[in-house]
Amino acid sequence: MSIAFIDLHPAPTDLKRVVQEGLQREPRQLPAWLLYDAEGSQLFAAICDQPEYSLTRTEISLLESHAADIASTLESGVGSGIGSSVGSGVVVEFGIGNAKKVAPLLRALQPKTFVALDISRSALEHSLTGLAAQHPATQMLGICCDHSQLQDLPTHPWLTGERRIGFFPGSSLGNFTPKDAVLLLQQFRHLLAGGPLLLGLDQPSDPALLEAAYDDAAGMSRAFAFNLLKRLNRDLQGNALPKNFRYQARWQADQQRIEMALVSRCAQTIQLADTAWSFQPNERWVTEHSVKYSPDAAADLAAQAGWQIQQRWHDDQSQMSLHLLVPSN
Repeated sequence: MSIAFIDLHPAPTDLKRVVQEGLQREPRQLPAWLLYDAEGSQLFAAICDQPEYSLTRTEISLLESHAADIASTLESGVGSGIGSSVGSGVVVEFGIGNAKKVAPLLRALQPKTFVALDISRSALEHSLTGLAAQHPATQMLGICCDHSQLQDLPTHPWLTGERRIGFFPGSSLGNFTPKDAVLLLQQFRHLLAGGPLLLGLDQPSDPALLEAAYDDAAGMSRAFAFNLLKRLNRDLQGNALPKNFRYQARWQADQQRIEMALVSRCAQTIQLADTAWSFQPNERWVTEHSVKYSPDAAADLAAQAGWQIQQRWHDDQSQMSLHLLVPSN
């Protein structure tokens, strides 16, 4: 097995800057990647197993059902950066998590190298170790980073001169505003050097079901949000008290998104990295958004970023889709 790691994780000074910038926003909001420390990654994996949260199960089922068709489409020469046969090229996953989704693609594509990008070093190490045991012929490269800020893939002999196929599942694009999502897709186009991108997105559905999916009965989503306070208290010597906040997940129809937030229960002041932040009663601290895209909205978003949808696979209820994007001419 061949496994290598490159650590580009933001330095503590960068974390302080990111938090200060986010808490100066109105409403206050930090980037979603801050949720994914080691404990946060485990909590998110638990969210994906909850009965209310069907997105992950549906997407894995789609990948297992259509991996061979996806591989065949890629091997047929769609897009300028695709290899002509299995066993060649590089698959790049933006945010590997627990690696459950990429496994069907690796079996079908058998790439020479798999590159996993994730903000959590522990998630990278655990996921790549498991994948390497299942795919010993594929080189595994983990890059610990914030992929939304990555300007170029690091120089590494496994990447030199190789064609690239991108994979961005889990509707993770929904964590970004539509404007930032366009910028991210443009950046992916650069990182993939002309190669295609397999993008997973879920569609708008019943608001009650969506709110339940992001505020499950077992409290995993709530614990995931509150872990952000725990992380900031640890990493920035903070004193935020979880009991002074409540968790909220609500559908915002005008923006076609779920907003998840910690809502202040009282007037309070917290300290983070020697800076005081005052909260008013009922003031929201947004932990993340999840924008939902209809097929037409997805096509429009892709077009704005210089991509076109070559093919789309979806479930029977058309709630979850895999879009094969190729660069526009």
